[in-house]
Amino acid sequence: MASKRGLFGSSLARKYWMALTGLFLITFLVVHLLGNLAIVFGTGEDFNAYAAFMTSFPPIKIVSYLLYASIVLHAADGIALARQNRAARPVAYGTYNGAANAGWASRNMALLGIFTLLFILVHMKSFWFEMHFGTLGLDANGNKDLFTITTAAFEQVWYTAFYVIAMVALGFHLWHGFQSAFQTMGWTHPTYTPIVQFVGRAFAVVVCGAFALIPLYVLISPNV
Repeated sequence: MASKRGLFGSSLARKYWMALTGLFLITFLVVHLLGNLAIVFGTGEDFNAYAAFMTSFPPIKIVSYLLYASIVLHAADGIALARQNRAARPVAYGTYNGAANAGWASRNMALLGIFTLLFILVHMKSFWFEMHFGTLGLDANGNKDLFTITTAAFEQVWYTAFYVIAMVALGFHLWHGFQSAFQTMGWTHPTYTPIVQFVGRAFAVVVCGAFALIPLYVLISPNV
């Protein structure tokens, strides 16, 4: 039994933590997207003010530590569950038709999650680290000028391509993960579950699509 106990005990406990941390990270995506949209619909000063608020307002700073912990726990539990599921498969796995039992996103959640984690690490090094420890200049309002290095990164074709691919991977991860979190928590109902599935898939497309469009806008727009 000891081999089946992971970061928080049983596999069921790990699934609950996966669901709860996943739902928390989904709420963060909405907040983060609203701030990033200032790159398209606002000014550099607007974006810098958002970044300053997110890194200096005490309640937000507290939530940010919870966010970092959620990312680590979500990734660790996901890897533990994937390894356990692989170990539990029968030897004659070659006869198993995965596509007939689950969608592509469902069968590749671990791979999608690992790629998304890689993106988060690169993304945090490019922006979070620079915001906290870099030598950024100040804008007209006295805020750190994160806008300049953000747009400079998005003006690089390779970085924008990497960003867009990461958003596609995240979209597939959310395509299955959104409704899976509700199912894990037992929040299912014959009437409402199809609605949750629709909302989850719409969320994945709209939010990840919007994130992907921001660097593409910067890359092709001469006025940013």
